[in-house]
Amino acid sequence: MNSDMMEALENLEREKGISVESLLQALADALVTAYKRRPDAAEEAEVEVDVETGDIRVIAQELDEEGNVVREWDDTPSDFGRIAAQTAKQVILQRIREFEREMKYEEYAGREGDIVTGIIQQTDQRYTLLDLGKVEALLPQAEQVQNERYEHGSRLKAYIVEVRRTAKGPQIVVSRTHPGLVKRLFELEVPEIVDGVVDIKAIAREPGHRTKIAVASNDGNVDPVGACVGARGSRVRMVVNELRGEKVDIVPYNDDPAEFVMKALAPARVREVRIHPETGTAEVIVPDFQLSLAIGKEGQNARLAARLTGWRVDIKSETQLHDEETGAAVEYAEGEWVQNESGELVWQPAEGGETISAEAAGYGGDAAAGAPAPAEAGSAGEAAGGPEGSAAEPAAPEPATEAGSDVSSEAGDAAAAEPAPAEAQVAGGAERGDGGA
Repeated sequence: MNSDMMEALENLEREKGISVESLLQALADALVTAYKRRPDAAEEAEVEVDVETGDIRVIAQELDEEGNVVREWDDTPSDFGRIAAQTAKQVILQRIREFEREMKYEEYAGREGDIVTGIIQQTDQRYTLLDLGKVEALLPQAEQVQNERYEHGSRLKAYIVEVRRTAKGPQIVVSRTHPGLVKRLFELEVPEIVDGVVDIKAIAREPGHRTKIAVASNDGNVDPVGACVGARGSRVRMVVNELRGEKVDIVPYNDDPAEFVMKALAPARVREVRIHPETGTAEVIVPDFQLSLAIGKEGQNARLAARLTGWRVDIKSETQLHDEETGAAVEYAEGEWVQNESGELVWQPAEGGETISAEAAGYGGDAAAGAPAPAEAGSAGEAAGGPEGSAAEPAAPEPATEAGSDVSSEAGDAAAAEPAPAEAQVAGGAERGDGGA
């Protein structure tokens, strides 16, 4: 090793940023290993490299029982120059590779949550590789949008979710489904977000379909929604294009939960929002013709609004609310008619508890003297009930005595059969105005 080699190491330091001291230390460690492989080598030795001249010497050592050096001598082999040259070449190349891998890792290690642009190199069923220039990024199948197609050679923006250190260098895992991708795309298009004038408060996303984003302004003169939309929708259009046509709803954030939920359900128009803090529910009332729009396709609009606001959204139409408040909707009890010990028919609730007599169930007067409506009448009553919960009049029960009866024999025979279902009995009671069990 001579001054030419030292000059080469200094050039490497300038070009790669690898210090000469670290290279010489790695070289010395490798030369010690090479020396100890010789048959006549001492058990302990160290290699000294002269930084000025590049001369190499092997100093053999003799140690006592406590590990202290008691004798040293120069044991540099005559052919050690050739060995040193080969070892230096291997060590330098290895150190360069390690240094480049470490530099790549350091470059991306602190960039989790950032956005990168790469060129699609390879796509299969497991993952897609993106060329970022110095390194490659891995886009796993789980982080890909289902309806997106990644063509070889096309440019793609992705969100860094993890940077792993491996023996072959850094492994960068990116995502196209993460909500942070939408946030970073808006930061690229909206200067007000970068300047802190507009804040992104919340994001709810179903990748490939729809995203809702809530924004707020720190300046009373700046409209946060308008800033994100841009002139004639230019800013939000750039985001939508990068997301391959995914719809984006931008809504203003509000500290009032009711107002926030109302805005989050856009584009549907909401009449009223009732907040129930004890259950974490927001009861939303919308006009009848807005119900399907508020719920969205397969419940998507309501689901995203719930994620965006953090409230459980319960959407009702004005008609449904009116029916609930007026009691127009019929609620059917579950159970069956049975005979008690005295032979009297009583209603046994399905959930258990005390039985209810026919009179208490709403079959007072003459009807209480006989059995409830037959099964056939119950089915007819249930079929006659429309959306408003109306029910048909049950058939007359079997008379208590043979004389003075106007009931036909067919109805009398049916009354002796199996009792009517719970729905027909309760509906009949509700129609009489007495209420059912």
